[in-house]
Amino acid sequence: MDFAFDARTEELRERLSAFMEEYVYPAEPVAAEQRARLASPWDTPAVFGELKAEARRQGLWNLFFPGGEYGAGLTNLQYAPLAEITGRSPHLAPMATNCAAPDTGNMELLAQFASEEQKKQWLEPLLAGEIRSAFAMTEPEVASSDATNVETRIERSAQGDEYVVTGRKWYISGAMNPDCKVFIVMGKTDPDGADPRRQQSMILVPRDTPGVEVRRAMRVYGYEDHDHGGHAEVVFDGARVPAANLIAEEGSGFAIAQARLGPGRIHHCMRLIGMAERAIELMCRRAIGRTAFGKELAAQGVVQNWIADARVTVEQLRLLVLKTAWLMDTVGNRGAHTEIQAIKIATPRAVVRILDDAVQLHGAGGVSQDFPLAELWAAARTLRLADGPDEVHQRSLAHRELKRYR
Repeated sequence: MDFAFDARTEELRERLSAFMEEYVYPAEPVAAEQRARLASPWDTPAVFGELKAEARRQGLWNLFFPGGEYGAGLTNLQYAPLAEITGRSPHLAPMATNCAAPDTGNMELLAQFASEEQKKQWLEPLLAGEIRSAFAMTEPEVASSDATNVETRIERSAQGDEYVVTGRKWYISGAMNPDCKVFIVMGKTDPDGADPRRQQSMILVPRDTPGVEVRRAMRVYGYEDHDHGGHAEVVFDGARVPAANLIAEEGSGFAIAQARLGPGRIHHCMRLIGMAERAIELMCRRAIGRTAFGKELAAQGVVQNWIADARVTVEQLRLLVLKTAWLMDTVGNRGAHTEIQAIKIATPRAVVRILDDAVQLHGAGGVSQDFPLAELWAAARTLRLADGPDEVHQRSLAHRELKRYR
């Protein structure tokens, strides 16, 4: 395993880092100021459009796609350090470069499973950054960590030319943004089927379909996550869509979901490392710049321990994520299954701890809106639930380990 960055990765890292310094970090307070003046907090501040235009001009666009047909043609190993850089400003940089969830996973899903007509209608405008999308799987009434529990129904009409979608979803990321034009909905087409993993299907439901109601924004530790597009409760009350909107075939929903979530998990972990790096930077600046009890905070042993432990942890996590990316490139997502689960367990846990220490070092400022730490902490803590809670990945990983000894 050789994790040295090749020439193209180094060149993109330099360009992306310069883009962050010159455009993204200065835009953080601008975005907050502009949003306060918008008619709706869910509208997009003008600075987002400016960032996207500049990213496209610089060729920093759709970097996440592992193949060259739709994106930059990078491998997972090449993209990993770039995602880390964007993770330093997770609410702006991924959107600016068109590398933000849930659109990334939805674009990968459409590229792999959608028909040519579906790609033309939805994938192409997503690739161009003209619209946004949402992935509707999680439900409030069932334990959605087990996707076979999904209760939303996708029923074929009597005439056979439509599907009728009925169900209630929540924490549907991006759905509050008015630019979100389509939902990829997971529901059951065969609820009584013998194989519980063949009962589900996925279907495209345009936002303006009668019977679709974006009911309310769901908060995450008190944050509404406006820049990301929020997380909504969405009700589908007999929403009718053409039968051609079904993705792939009936019964393929569970397999499609698994294929979609693998790359998404590593993208989240890459960005989490960037969040941890920013926390370390803020800790060091704070420790040098503040005095307590007659000496710099940097001279306090406990502060030195926080900073040292954070650096060791980040270096460990980065190596594990890079190994996972390398395996995904060489043996595929299925071959990297154990490592994908390992980083999904380890990275959010460790980054939450680093961010918590950074908050502690900043005192009252750490929990305020004057520093990004509280919002970063909320985002990192949420990722212990998103794309499957820790315990589900631990269970699966333990079964794989035990299987070797049975």
